[in-house]
Amino acid sequence: MSGPVPPTTRKSTIARFGVFEVDTASGELRKQGRRIRLQDQPFAVLVVLIERAGNVVTREELRTRLWAADTFVDFDHSLNTAVNKLREVLGDSATSPRFVETLARRGYRFVAEVHWELDPAREAAPASAVLHPELDIPMPHRGLTRSLFALIQVMYLIFYLAALINWRGVDQVTGDRMGTPWVLVVVLVTAAVGIPVRFYLLSAVVFDYARLGEKFTRIFLAILVLDELWAGAPFLLVNHIGFGAALGATAALLYVPFAERTLIRMAYPRSMGPEDTPAAKKI
Repeated sequence: MSGPVPPTTRKSTIARFGVFEVDTASGELRKQGRRIRLQDQPFAVLVVLIERAGNVVTREELRTRLWAADTFVDFDHSLNTAVNKLREVLGDSATSPRFVETLARRGYRFVAEVHWELDPAREAAPASAVLHPELDIPMPHRGLTRSLFALIQVMYLIFYLAALINWRGVDQVTGDRMGTPWVLVVVLVTAAVGIPVRFYLLSAVVFDYARLGEKFTRIFLAILVLDELWAGAPFLLVNHIGFGAALGATAALLYVPFAERTLIRMAYPRSMGPEDTPAAKKI
């Protein structure tokens, strides 16, 4: 279904006008398929205006819809700021509006043609299912994914500390087999580098650092090299656990850096900004 639909009867979640698309259910504004950052208040103003496209929406109506009766704000200033930010994102102008027209002392009117349609993916999915914005899977519980990521960091910290504490044993095992200390050097250097890296990642996820996804993406190559080197650590214990167990543990550890990246993408999608995290919303 498409075309203008009265807001009282429509069940549409997607509104299109010009090159823009608004998903009222997910709270996203997109331009030619690319998501555009828009704060909550300007987005709420936009939704009200497109629901009443072609009609005048008075400032009092906007105040009633967007601000609770017991909220004490400078309403005029807040609304003007929200409309200005909306126009800036849409590339619109107050003097020659293509989208938002100002009617002096009355309110605003959305002058572009708006087409409403159902989101096929949302229509096919269960009503309670919320899809992840990047992975096309049901949105996982952030607490669970962050906890799993933190446990991986703790696991590596234990590896590093155990290797540093028992470095003589590592030297003995590798020296007996290879006759050179290069494996011990690699173990000591990577452990010394890995400890601050793991503490940084652990503290970032514990305190729910909003830009952790972005930071992890930047250092992922280094993390990958570090983790792949340590994937061979079980062979240092081959005399105790046997070749088969060492090989199985190594195979599992080879996958861990990719699991870390997936967990980070689940908990910190790139479409989620600092103000979207639970910690930020409480402020």
